[in-house]
Amino acid sequence: MNKVPELSIFFPFWNEEKNIVKVVNSAISVASKIAEKWEIIMIDDGSSDKTIEIAKKLLESSLGLRLIAHKPNRGYGAALKEGLNNARYKLIVFTDGDGQFDFSEVVRFIEKINKADMVIGYRQKRRDHPFRHFLMILLKIWDFIFFGFYFRDIDCGFKMFKKDSLKKILPLRSEGAMITTEILARAKKANLKIEQVRVTHYPRIYGDQSGGNLRVIIRAIRESFFLWSDLNFNYGRN
Repeated sequence: MNKVPELSIFFPFWNEEKNIVKVVNSAISVASKIAEKWEIIMIDDGSSDKTIEIAKKLLESSLGLRLIAHKPNRGYGAALKEGLNNARYKLIVFTDGDGQFDFSEVVRFIEKINKADMVIGYRQKRRDHPFRHFLMILLKIWDFIFFGFYFRDIDCGFKMFKKDSLKKILPLRSEGAMITTEILARAKKANLKIEQVRVTHYPRIYGDQSGGNLRVIIRAIRESFFLWSDLNFNYGRN
């Protein structure tokens, strides 16, 4: 595979002290093989463990690393927005920072991105709690009813964007888990072409998941109503 001219990579981290080193070092190894120029942005979303301290040490190991930190914790959506807004290069890709994805599979995204505006992953087999599978089914139904789209895996944390195409859906407003729905809903509204690609999903070994937290779910429902209103009544005004 020919190298892409430039690539921005970012990872959202929240209390991932046991995952961050492996995730970042794996990405560094892959980045040098697939891109002429690259950067890796570590987004620390107000971690209360040693994630931020470890991230600062990692900065010393590679000139291609950058660090952005929130204090206090703002949410998954806020971390993704930081990455998308601060990425410098023409291609942008992110995966979750929990070690559940194999970043080397980014080549599958690169193979499709020339014919698309966005490429989104779908997990061949989800390796998390059955309750999260149930939430995904509900999310698919919810998004189809409210926003009129269907994808195999809406909240898969592995996505690639063309920077020029991304500009057509900014600014994003969701600060929580509904950010993935917002990205896809705005992309549909802007008539962006979206490709889907299979990715491998691994069990989480370290750390805790927050997606099934009641507070996170309630926040997502509230944000979805704001998004629906914005797309139907305010789209194109800002």
